[in-house]
This record gives sequence, structure tokens and C-alpha cells, in this order.
Amino acid sequence: VQLQASGGGLVQTGGSLTLSCIVSGRTASESDVGWFRQAPGKEREFVASITWSTYYTYYSDSVKGRFTISRDNAKNTVYLQMNDLKPEDTAVYYCAADRFAPAQTMMNIPPKIRFWGQGTLVTVSS
Repeated sequence: VQLQASGGGLVQTGGSLTLSCIVSGRTASESDVGWFRQAPGKEREFVASITWSTYYTYYSDSVKGRFTISRDNAKNTVYLQMNDLKPEDTAVYYCAADRFAPAQTMMNIPPKIRFWGQGTLVTVSS
């Protein structure tokens, strides 16, 4: 599986951004997908995940109600719509997938996911 994340940028507090993750490869259609982030000096943390076939979604408490994960299977793309952004959302955001890592297990620490995208930087100014 190969993943390519994009859509990061600089936004003011309260603003919105949408990240995209293109998922490709032989087992892409069998893989749930998750978004993670890593802020400077901090551990990587789970943000959200989505199942590929049943559309079930999972969120961390810190983003629930503000972020929405969705996917378009026809485009092999998973999105992360981020609203009401806060300075503490500043991080490099990564998408990840693995056919052996169900979406509901991606918040486990550490996440047992083999395939990761390159990351896209989100900076929220105060």
C-alpha cells in the first residue's frame, strides 16, 4: 500500500482545512485508513480512522466534533475535514493503512500499522 497525504498549510485559529490521502496498491481496497499527527516534541497520536467497506468512523476525544473523516472509494481517497482549528492542532499529519489493522484498533498505542504516508504540515496561528 502506498499513501500520499496533502492539503496542509497555515491557517488562523478558528479556520478550516481539508487534508487528502490517496491510497494505492494491491491491497488498498482491503485497508482501513487512519489519520495521525505529531506535534514538535511530542509523541505521534491518533486522530481519526475509517473503515474501507462499512464507513464506520472513530475519533480521538481531542478532535471529536471538530474533525470529520470520510472517503471516496472511487477516487481511492480519504479526507480529513478540520474545522474550528486551534493552535494545539499544529502538527505534521500522517495517513496510514494496513489490511491487518482494523480502524477500531488504530488508536492503540503503539498502532500496529505498516504503511504510512509522508506527512503534511498543518500550522494554526493564534
